[in-house]
Amino acid sequence: MSEELELLRQADPVSAGEGPWRDRPLTARAEARLRALTAGPVPRPRPVRRRLLMGLTAVSAAAVAAVALTFSGAGSSPAVAAPVALALHADAPSVPLDVLARRAEARARTAGAGDGPRRGSHLQSWYMSMESGPDADPPVTVPEESITRWHADGSGSELVVATDPRHPGRPVIHEADGRWETVSDGEVLHRKTYPAGSEAQHSGLASRTRPATDAAGLRDQLSWLYGGAGGLHTTPELLSALSSFRREWTPGPRETAAVVRVLADADGLRQAGTVTDRLGRRGLAYVYDGPDGAADATRQMVILDPRTGELLGLEITFTKDDPDSKVKAGEVMSYEAWMP
Repeated sequence: MSEELELLRQADPVSAGEGPWRDRPLTARAEARLRALTAGPVPRPRPVRRRLLMGLTAVSAAAVAAVALTFSGAGSSPAVAAPVALALHADAPSVPLDVLARRAEARARTAGAGDGPRRGSHLQSWYMSMESGPDADPPVTVPEESITRWHADGSGSELVVATDPRHPGRPVIHEADGRWETVSDGEVLHRKTYPAGSEAQHSGLASRTRPATDAAGLRDQLSWLYGGAGGLHTTPELLSALSSFRREWTPGPRETAAVVRVLADADGLRQAGTVTDRLGRRGLAYVYDGPDGAADATRQMVILDPRTGELLGLEITFTKDDPDSKVKAGEVMSYEAWMP
């Protein structure tokens, strides 16, 4: 029994009270993952949520435009709410995923020994937090930048900052003690450093599992690390697993080539054109708008670098109104922008 307990501690050693994965209101992306996990052949009632607390990752009022919300907190300037869904550039050519995969594979063949993956990630995120029911508050989108690093000697660091790069200097919406407030742009929400030898106690199994450099091996890893007991069976599950993987690792050229090949082999992911992401980067967009394992109410967009195939972003938008949660079709459920 002691061995099983130790395995469980290694698999999820994260503190519930501190760090970027601390207990907090359930985000829309986390709710979507929860729905996908609980969806099955037998319809299940949709849970009513009033700011449920969960320790895993992961607005607009009525319009799909940036609106101003005023909360208690820093300054008198309004905080900016949900981002608008990214617009496709109709005049720009798209590239098939298979072509981009071969481009990434050619780049991987020239990579050096020092071009391997790096533990940790750099992420700018916009996650919608929403409630449901007759007394539900309007959804709120929370922008944060997080940087996690782990080093060969087991030392590491975590940094989470309240910021929205689309509106530098503006107050930022943040949740504290169960209520919304505004804080100054750039305010540090969490900062922690870990001495050498700390990684085994403060990181999970996934961050200590070096990613495979071939598509089959990587998909297998994504399945057993992030797919739950049933593994990965659908494209939405795969995209969710890639998001979790990207939080743990910054891929090198070889791992990036494997990621793109996995995406090229995925069902229902179609080329959609090019976009400019929320950090001003030009990327190739690939969209999945098939069954999402729950209410079939979302569209998922993957954004890849046209030269390297690197994952730039993941966007999930609603395709149906949900009056119970005060959500409208076209609004952004979540957006993740990945940086080196």
